[in-house]
Amino acid sequence: MFTMAQHSTFDIQPSKNPVSDEERKKILDAPGFGQYFTDHMVVIDYEQGKGWHNHRVVPYSEFSVNPANMVLHYGQAIFEGLKAYRHSDGSIVTFRPEANAERFQNSAARMAMPKLSKEDFVDSIRELVKIDAAWVPKAGGEECLYLRPFMFATENGLGVHPAHKFTYVLIASPAGAYFSGGIEPVTVWVSHEYVRACPGGTGAAKFAGNYAASLAAQEAADKEGCDQVLWLDAIERENIEEMGGMNVMFVERDGDDVTIITPALSGSLLPGITRDSLKTVAKDLGYSVDERVITMKELEERVGTGEITEAFACGTAAVINPIGTFKSRDGEFTVNNCESGEITMKMRSTLTGIQHGELPDTHDWLATLVD
Repeated sequence: MFTMAQHSTFDIQPSKNPVSDEERKKILDAPGFGQYFTDHMVVIDYEQGKGWHNHRVVPYSEFSVNPANMVLHYGQAIFEGLKAYRHSDGSIVTFRPEANAERFQNSAARMAMPKLSKEDFVDSIRELVKIDAAWVPKAGGEECLYLRPFMFATENGLGVHPAHKFTYVLIASPAGAYFSGGIEPVTVWVSHEYVRACPGGTGAAKFAGNYAASLAAQEAADKEGCDQVLWLDAIERENIEEMGGMNVMFVERDGDDVTIITPALSGSLLPGITRDSLKTVAKDLGYSVDERVITMKELEERVGTGEITEAFACGTAAVINPIGTFKSRDGEFTVNNCESGEITMKMRSTLTGIQHGELPDTHDWLATLVD
């Protein structure tokens, strides 16, 4: 485990009306996901020629937005997602924040936005968690503090060009299970009508517009009684890419030999940090990892023959969640009798064990926020 060094000076403006201890306890007892927010937020401004400035921690509050604000018209907005965990010794840590910082920079570059330094990104997390430490749920459960860094254009005007002014914000929300059913196998809808991204597009960026474009497909999934969308490639509509808000993996098993299959990054998939971490976890557990193209036809056939025995979604919000059923316009099929698989749950318990401080952090993934 490493401890981050502070590089930026933040103006701390404590809230004069924080949530009461009693009300906060009620929230932490049943936080849901993304429903409640802590007392403070971080804000940093950017202006071309001036750079990033005015680093501050302020009370959580609304923004006043000019109707000509360019983000409302041309959509320059990106975000990230990571979590803070309380360990049994009372310390608070986060998981691979520098990887999120790097992906945030990559997203900014793709969207013609300024790069926030990794130091500012990581320091903003420390400052917010420090002042809102009471919002981090107790150790020993699934609950955590979900952190949402984002950046958006703040220049006003209707000319079509990259904005010259931006604002970076960090907010935080206590969180429980991402799916309403908890850690139970979910049903996914394989979308043939819509696509998430295409070669040369914005699929590898954590860009707000990618998620806006996914909502019609998610509505279709909801109508089919499904929890999430599974996207196929934009050209052939055959190759599995990722799910609506997370990556996807499959377990190929032949006796004691286990291979974790995941779609290869192609420029149209989001390079998930949980996905990347699980590749390492898989190897630590003695499994092989195969990053490659896998089609829906292959998946259904090999599930049918028993060669592919499990499927799961993986991402920051859900960590790992089993997939039980795949539905599409062509019918449906189930995996592992719609039950949580042994390998899936072993990988999940290993990764969450590291995150929660119950297993050794042999890869220096954890960063201390509060001792």
